[in-house]
Amino acid sequence: RDSAMQVTREDLNPCTVKLTVVLDPEEVQQGYDTAFRQLTKKIKLPGFRPGKAPKAMLENVLPSQDWNEAAAEEIVRKAYAKAVEQENLQVDRTTSPQVSLDALDQAAKKAEFTAKVPLPPKVELGDYKNLPVTQPPTDVTDEEIDRQIAELQKGRVSREKVADRGATDGDVAVLNLKAEEGDAKSFVSVVGQSFPALDDAVRGMAVEEMKNVELAFPDDFQVKEWQGQTHTVKVTLNSLSAVSTPALDDSFAQSLQLENIEALKNRLRENIGRAKQQMVRQVLFEGLLEALMERSQVAVSDNMWETLADRRLRETAEEQQKNGKSLDEYAQENGMTVEELVEAWKERAKLEVQRALLI
Repeated sequence: RDSAMQVTREDLNPCTVKLTVVLDPEEVQQGYDTAFRQLTKKIKLPGFRPGKAPKAMLENVLPSQDWNEAAAEEIVRKAYAKAVEQENLQVDRTTSPQVSLDALDQAAKKAEFTAKVPLPPKVELGDYKNLPVTQPPTDVTDEEIDRQIAELQKGRVSREKVADRGATDGDVAVLNLKAEEGDAKSFVSVVGQSFPALDDAVRGMAVEEMKNVELAFPDDFQVKEWQGQTHTVKVTLNSLSAVSTPALDDSFAQSLQLENIEALKNRLRENIGRAKQQMVRQVLFEGLLEALMERSQVAVSDNMWETLADRRLRETAEEQQKNGKSLDEYAQENGMTVEELVEAWKERAKLEVQRALLI
């Protein structure tokens, strides 16, 4: 006979259909019977072969939760396939449907579920032959090379202990600061690069010299209890080192396994040029893809991107938990509520899936 199963269809978008399925009592009973046979075929009771004991005895030893779960799986599996066929849906087999069991009652022989059915994506490619794109320059300037050389010099600075003069800007000073209350604190500071009051106090000090000064500490000072406060502090200069940057000559190039300064500049020009070309390729690719997205129509099922969004959100929550933060705190740091954060992840995941399909 024809099934009395009721199917209500709602087209959520061109690639997602929501089906609400209400089963007739007979189908619910069949699901429970099939699940019962599968679960009890290996149950052995004294005096009976496996699965052959009377039904009432087997029902007593079968955990009801197992029976309900197996019946639900059986009922939904069969009814979902039937409902999809009844609605004549071409399902996207690469993406799983999202099923929610809304009602299941063995005694009342009642079962109801909703399923979000994914349909294959639809891509209408726009005109890709005349995409507007601007190529950034890849020339390497002398200034870029000089900046890179300065970074290399900075990485090869040497320190030499100083004992015969006072501290000057650029020196590395090891300081001991003791306020009226609390323990003394040690710091390493580059003279002229900490904060004005401390720099003024340290300039000209000799090693092992002490002085009492009033210091107005900045709000971002590394010692929390001193942040934004003014204290009278005993400053001791424990040690002082002069920092010297290597001269820019052939021996500096040789320390980098290159013959001379000219060879160093040529190598840097090649490296910077290569990095720029790679960056330009990425910029062009992103620009072309964005322009093509604007000219194309890409429809995907909700199932395709919702799973991705859920995974990303879960990963973010786990990552923040390791840093001792909740998702709520992370959202606040980014100027959002958790709801807005979830929406942002959804939009990003949807765009990611659409772009992947377009490529």
